[in-house]
Amino acid sequence: MNKSETLRRITVLFLAFIGLCMHVAIFAVAWFRVYSPFISGPKYSKLKEFIGYGPLYTFWGHVMILAVYFGVLFFFLNTYGGLKIGYLKAVDVFLSQIFALFLGNFFEFLIMTLIRGTREILPVLPLIETWIFQLIVSFAWAHITNIVYRKMFRPRNLLLVNGEYDAKDIISKFMTREDKYQIVKQINISEGIDKVYEECLKGYDGVIIWDVPSEFRNGLVKYCYGKDIRIYVMPKITDVLLKGSEQLHLFDTPVLLLRDYSIKLEQRFIKRVFDIVLALILLIVFMIPMIIVAIIIKLSDGGPILYRQVRCTEDRREFTLMKFRSMRIDAEKDGVARLASKNDSRITPIGKFIRKCRLDETPQFFNILKGDMSFIGPRPERPEIMKQYLEDMPEFAFRTRVKAGLAGYAQVYGKYNTTPYDKLKLDLTYIENYSIWLDIKLLMLTPKILVTPDSTEGVEENQITAKKEG
Repeated sequence: MNKSETLRRITVLFLAFIGLCMHVAIFAVAWFRVYSPFISGPKYSKLKEFIGYGPLYTFWGHVMILAVYFGVLFFFLNTYGGLKIGYLKAVDVFLSQIFALFLGNFFEFLIMTLIRGTREILPVLPLIETWIFQLIVSFAWAHITNIVYRKMFRPRNLLLVNGEYDAKDIISKFMTREDKYQIVKQINISEGIDKVYEECLKGYDGVIIWDVPSEFRNGLVKYCYGKDIRIYVMPKITDVLLKGSEQLHLFDTPVLLLRDYSIKLEQRFIKRVFDIVLALILLIVFMIPMIIVAIIIKLSDGGPILYRQVRCTEDRREFTLMKFRSMRIDAEKDGVARLASKNDSRITPIGKFIRKCRLDETPQFFNILKGDMSFIGPRPERPEIMKQYLEDMPEFAFRTRVKAGLAGYAQVYGKYNTTPYDKLKLDLTYIENYSIWLDIKLLMLTPKILVTPDSTEGVEENQITAKKEG
C-alpha cells in the first residue's frame, strides 16, 4: 500500500508540474513577443539594470521574469486548489485555476509595470488573450489529468465503522465522490470491538471511524495506526479545540495549552482596520449594482427593499442584520423562523439570482462598518434558531467567542445546507487557528464559492440539523 501511495503522490506532482509549466510557457510567448521588447529601451531603472538591459533582456533576465511568474502562479494555484488532481473534481480544479490564473497574471502585470518604471501603461490586451488561452488549456488539462488519474488509480475500498447515529448522511457524502471512495462494508461498534478489529484486517484501503464513542474510538485509532491502516476520523469538538492548542514542554512532559481567549488584542486591531478599509472600498465598487438590485426589488412587488433581521454576534449580543430581500413579503407570516429549503417556493425570481451571486449580502457592508460584523467569522444565527440548536448542542455557543462574519471558514469549506454540528466544527477550526493570513486566505477563496452551485444549496426536507455529541 505504501508503494501505491508513493506512486499516487508522484503522479499527482508530475501532472501538476506539467500543468504549471504549460501555463508558464503560454505566458512566456506573451513575454517574448510583447512585453520584453516593450519594457526594454534606452531608459531603464535600477531594477532593469539588475534584471538585464539592452534592446532585449539578457538570458538571466528572462529566466528571472519567468521564475517569478512560476512562483506567483504556484502560490495562487496552491491556495485555490488548482493542482489537487484526484482530490477535487475536474470541474472544481478548473474553477480553481480560473481564479488562480487571473490573479497570477494580474500580479505579474503589476511587477512588469514596476520594472517598466515609467508612466506609460503596458498593453493589457495581450495578457487577457494569454489568460483566455490558458483557460482553454486548463479546461483540457483538468479533464485529461482526471481521466489519467482515474485510469491509474481505482477508488479506495473503505470500511465504515459507525456508532449510535445513522450513517446515511456521511455515506451520501462519500457517494458524491464514487471516483475516489467506495464504502464496501459497514459495521456498527455495537457488534463488538473485537469483531471490528477483525474486520479492519481484511484488506481495505482505509477505515472510516464515524460517530464512535470515545471509549472505543481511541483504541480503534491506535489499533489501525499500529497496523498501518489509513484512517478517516470524524473529529469531535474537543478534537478541534485541541488541534488549535499551543504545545508546551514542562520539564520532560508535553502539555497542550488551550487558552481562554481566541484572538489576540493586536490581531483584533488589525482585523478591525482591515474591515473598515475593505468595506469602504467594496461599497464604492458595488454601489451601482446595489442601486440596480434595489430598484428591481422595489418594482417587482412593491415591497421593502431591505430585509432586517435580528442576529447574534460576539458574546451572543443581538444586532439588526441587513440584506436585500430575496423572499416574498409573507415568507414567515406564521412567525416561525426557518432556514431556506431546497427549491424553496418563498424565494422570488430576483431573489434566486441575487442569492446565487450573493448580492443579497452586500448591505452587510454597513453592518461591518458599524462594528457588528467582520468580513471573516462565523455566520450570525437568529436568536430563535440558535436557541433550538443550543437545546441539543450546548457547544454551539462556542462560535460566538468572536465577532460574526460576512463569510467564514464554514462558508468556504462547507455550504449553505451543511449541518450546524459540522458548521460548528468548521467555525471552531477558524477560531482556534486564527491568524491574519487565514483571514486573507479565506477572503481570497470566497469569490470561488460564488460560482460553486453546492455553496447555495438549500436544506433538505429530512436533513438532520443538530445533534448531541457522543
